[in-house]
Amino acid sequence: MTLELFAHPFSSYCQKALIAFYENDTPFTLRMAEDPKVAEELAALWPMKRFPILRDGGRVVLEATIIIEYLQVHHPGSAKLIPDDPDLALEVRMLDRFFDNYVMTPQGKFVFDAIRPAEDRDPYGVEEARRMLETSYAWLGQRMAGRTWAVGDSFSLADCAAAPSLFYGDWTYPIPDALGHLKAYRARLLSRPSFARAVDEARPYRHYFPLGAPDRD
Repeated sequence: MTLELFAHPFSSYCQKALIAFYENDTPFTLRMAEDPKVAEELAALWPMKRFPILRDGGRVVLEATIIIEYLQVHHPGSAKLIPDDPDLALEVRMLDRFFDNYVMTPQGKFVFDAIRPAEDRDPYGVEEARRMLETSYAWLGQRMAGRTWAVGDSFSLADCAAAPSLFYGDWTYPIPDALGHLKAYRARLLSRPSFARAVDEARPYRHYFPLGAPDRD
C-alpha cells in the first residue's frame, strides 16, 4: 500500500521528513495540506492539525522525527539515517533534538510573532529567541569545526533536522560571518541532493515567508 505523507513543501518540519524519503528514493504520495479536502482529512486523522503526518495503510505516524525512525524500521533503504552503533545513534538523536528545540523553535518564534496582529506581538519572547539562536549558532560553530556532518562520517537524522532549521534560521537571523564552519555546513546541506530537491519544491511558496524571503539560496 502506498505511503501517504500529509505535508506542505514550505514547512520546515515537512522538509525534514521529505529529506528522508528522498535520501532512500522511498516512494510515497504527497497529500498537499494546502488542499482544503486534504486539510479536512488531516484534521480527522490528527486533531492537532499539525503536519507532517504519515499514513501507512491503517497506521498513522506523527512528527517528523518519528516518521524518519518509522521509515528506517518498516521501509528501510540503503541510507541508514539512524546508525546501528548505539552510541552514535544516541548522539544522532541528541542532535536531532538540538536542532528542533534550539534552532527551529526560536526561529519559529520570529515567524509566528510576525504574523500576529501588532497589538498581540511579543517583543520579549522574540528577544529571548534571538539570544537562543545566537547561543545555538555559537555552539554549532565550534562543533562543526573539522566535521562534514552533524554526527560521525555519514548523513543522518540529525542532518535532516539541521537542513531546514539552519536554512530558515539564517533567513530569519543570519548566521554571523565569523562562524565559518557553521556557514560551510549550511552550504553543504543545501548542496545535498535530497535537501536541494526539497528547497526547489518549496520555491513557489516563498511569498508565504512573513519576514520576506531573501533573494538567495
